[in-house]
Amino acid sequence: MHTISNPLPLPYRLHSAPLDCPIPYSPAHRNMENPAFCHHRLPILTFSLLLFCTCFFIPAQSSLDTFLYGGCSQVKYTPGSQYESNLNSLLSSLVNSATYSAYNKFTIMGSSRQDVVYGLYQCRADLAMPDCATCVARAVTHLGPLCSQTCGGAVQLEGCFVKYDNASFIGVEDKTVVMKKCGPSNGYNEDEMSRRDAVLSGLNGAGGPYRVGGSEDVQGVAQCIGDLSMGQCQDCLTEAIRRLKAECGGAAFGDMFLAKCYARYSTSGAHFYAGPNHGKENIR
Repeated sequence: MHTISNPLPLPYRLHSAPLDCPIPYSPAHRNMENPAFCHHRLPILTFSLLLFCTCFFIPAQSSLDTFLYGGCSQVKYTPGSQYESNLNSLLSSLVNSATYSAYNKFTIMGSSRQDVVYGLYQCRADLAMPDCATCVARAVTHLGPLCSQTCGGAVQLEGCFVKYDNASFIGVEDKTVVMKKCGPSNGYNEDEMSRRDAVLSGLNGAGGPYRVGGSEDVQGVAQCIGDLSMGQCQDCLTEAIRRLKAECGGAAFGDMFLAKCYARYSTSGAHFYAGPNHGKENIR
């Protein structure tokens, strides 16, 4: 993990702007001892505490910067505070790092524990570095209007994920469902669903944090956030795949995003997940 003390201001900043999805805020959520800070004794910000906005239409060949979901904590920081300065430095570090690495995590230190900011990003592992960098930069621009002056926020685009918070979530497994989408059913096709189940079983049994598979017109993809151990990753993906099969039934496509991993499948070209560097493994 990168740790930065006394960070210098960097170009990417959160600016106030009209919210795409209004986030209710009550002064009761602010740290009343010192309103300039996000309180360090707050519990780890899990996605169950976030308010989410979700885009429910995804075209068959989605752009890498297609917005899937985003969420923000209800706790606010004061404009001009040290926390805001550290957050701006964190977001710039994430964007800069994405030019050479598909995953990274950072901690921005401050003069007090209340000023510490934690953050990470994860690109889809098949992306070329320029595409990863563009996606992360785009995700950061979404955070500005979506999570204006909030102590925690997260955005998932088609090609990448970005999250920050004032309490450490790095390395913490979280299997909270943050987005589920099941496509329409075109009538139960036993052969197609058998191939779907085989592809998902293949993903579950494969190794590594990024897994792809396909059989004829069925394809699947699964990925963990890079801060999880291999055991945590497997546990998370097993749960995502289990829920995907159980809750999407005979749907033409399905997406199951947990807080630290996701699993997705598509039949008959309903979705196209592959990027230009995406390899495809046939699973029978």
